[in-house]
Amino acid sequence: MNRMEHLLSIAAEEAVEVAQRATKALRFGLNEVQPGQELSNLERMRGELCDLLAAFEMVYDEAGQRFGIDLDAIAAKKAKVGKFLAYSRDLGTLTDGVPIPDQGKGESNGR
Repeated sequence: MNRMEHLLSIAAEEAVEVAQRATKALRFGLNEVQPGQELSNLERMRGELCDLLAAFEMVYDEAGQRFGIDLDAIAAKKAKVGKFLAYSRDLGTLTDGVPIPDQGKGESNGR
């Protein structure tokens, strides 16, 4: 296995860890602190996401390219999710009553 393959393997593992932490939050709640841990599921999910971003940055570095967060792509994804949340609510499959994010330029939540 060469260095790039190794880094891609790490990135894949980190992506799985983000998904695992998200499913733990879904099952036990965002604020639940697993016995023996100090951080909540939300805090641990953020940590796993940071690990994933670090792995992707290393992949880009290895490829000789600059890695950066595309804020426009994030805003577009948020708008798309808002659209499908509204669609799910219309179908009756989203029933939590939480307001759906603006489907325009996207909300930054102060970030």
